[in-house]
Amino acid sequence: MLVLFFAAAAITFGWFGYMKFIPSNEQQAPSYSMKNPIIVSGKETGYGALLDEGEVKLPLPLLEELLGEDKPIHYEEQSKTLVMTTADKVLRLKTDALTGIMNQSDYKLTIAAEVVDNTVYIPTEPLEELFGIRAEYDETSSIVTIVREGDTIQLAEATPKDGAAIRIEPSIRKPYLFKLSQEDTVRIWEESEGWMLVQTGNGHIGYMNKKDLRLTKIDQIPEREKAKAFIPWKVMGSKINLTWEAVYNRKTDTSKIGDMPGVNVVSPTWFELTDGQGTIEGKADPAYVKWAHNRGYQVWGLFSNGFEPKQTTEALSTVETRFSMIQQLLAFAKIYNLQGINIDFENVYTKDKENLVQFVKEMTPLLHEQGLVVSIDVTPKSNSEMWSVFLDRPALGKVVDYMMVMAYDEHWAASPKAGSVASLPWVERSITRILEEDGVPASKLILSIPLYTRIWTEQKDEAGAVKVSSKAVGMETVKSIISEKKLKPVLDEAAGQNYVEYEEDGALRRIWIEDDISIKSRVELARKYDLAGIATWQRSFQTPSVWGTIDEALTKMP
Repeated sequence: MLVLFFAAAAITFGWFGYMKFIPSNEQQAPSYSMKNPIIVSGKETGYGALLDEGEVKLPLPLLEELLGEDKPIHYEEQSKTLVMTTADKVLRLKTDALTGIMNQSDYKLTIAAEVVDNTVYIPTEPLEELFGIRAEYDETSSIVTIVREGDTIQLAEATPKDGAAIRIEPSIRKPYLFKLSQEDTVRIWEESEGWMLVQTGNGHIGYMNKKDLRLTKIDQIPEREKAKAFIPWKVMGSKINLTWEAVYNRKTDTSKIGDMPGVNVVSPTWFELTDGQGTIEGKADPAYVKWAHNRGYQVWGLFSNGFEPKQTTEALSTVETRFSMIQQLLAFAKIYNLQGINIDFENVYTKDKENLVQFVKEMTPLLHEQGLVVSIDVTPKSNSEMWSVFLDRPALGKVVDYMMVMAYDEHWAASPKAGSVASLPWVERSITRILEEDGVPASKLILSIPLYTRIWTEQKDEAGAVKVSSKAVGMETVKSIISEKKLKPVLDEAAGQNYVEYEEDGALRRIWIEDDISIKSRVELARKYDLAGIATWQRSFQTPSVWGTIDEALTKMP
């Protein structure tokens, strides 16, 4: 039994030593799942490239994985159009075409994008120019290796004189693919438990024992020369103080507008989408622009979708209609010497969320090229499909210069319950949710506050149920009511603003007051979170004193 025990132990240790120290001499030919396999970071992607006269085309699904959630490449199947967007460029091109449009100029390609088996393949030339994606093709192996600008790749040399094996898995008992000669160079992509994931000069991948390699140098993939970032607000140290100018059927009589100390941007509601073809109606007034510039104001023209969901869907749905809207806005901005465009799309189907983001991504670089600031109005977050859910705030926040948080209406016109248009705690939650949940930086966020309130009427019907209705009024109207009826406002601590109520015509009237106290409190919130500034809706609802209150609260030293 003792002899048998030692024999078994010897066999076991011998087998263990064989498995651990004796390498396999079996050779296996490299195999890949696709023709012209694409390798990224030393791993086969499962995608294959197309070749056209020796030049590489990459499949769109792989590019979408590489470029991530920002989705800078958009393909419209109906028109066979590709749109690629960066912070400063927009490239439009059709498959099977050798020309496209980069921003406002012609763009030429040496090979065309194409569709094969329902997959779009894109030449690497624009991919490298726009996104820093470079494809290295080796004719001997037919392998395509993708590297990206800024990549740092460790290089190493084989050290054994009798050859170093590259194996299919990190084990000496696995078959080898190749044996490298001494000083042959490989790229190192990963290290794990004494093994290196390497790639040969002709693109093949495998594993090498760490002891068979000597680290040499680091290869740095050069970065593209990039344009300087657009600076939307060039008044250093100054916060934005914007007020909207509601323009309806007639021109604004600027002679009746008093001083507005501290205001530095006005946004007249001049441009409106009128149909599904992207036609924009303009009501811009050169005299208003001249008046604003003479006062030192920038003019950011507001572009509205008319709050019409059907035409909004149609206008956002195609490359051509989006481009038409962009071209019109560029023309309006140039003709009227505007400094910015403010987008105000409301009452939009949730299905249009991605197309709205795409519109803004296609528009922003072109407006920036013309020196225009791009801002968009968003509601506080809620479950309302048509008024909140359609807004992809994280995606929009990455593209626009500024995002106006329209912190109203907490209690809207047809609310079944009377309450503040914008109580202080609700306003603060509206800000913090977008900052924290959506990752929009404070430097892009502008708190938009109301210069109006609602007079709520609560009246019992014959059954004794309370019926609630309201009407919106400006600040001067509320001041007049308080004075005429000799009312004494009291602080509603929960809302953070003054409140009055009174009986009239057998009904209870209730008003949560917008005044210098409530306005100051909201501006202090903007200061607390170091937001980009304040916006007010809308200018004609104001009491003259409010401008001084905003300016002082916005600019006073801590």
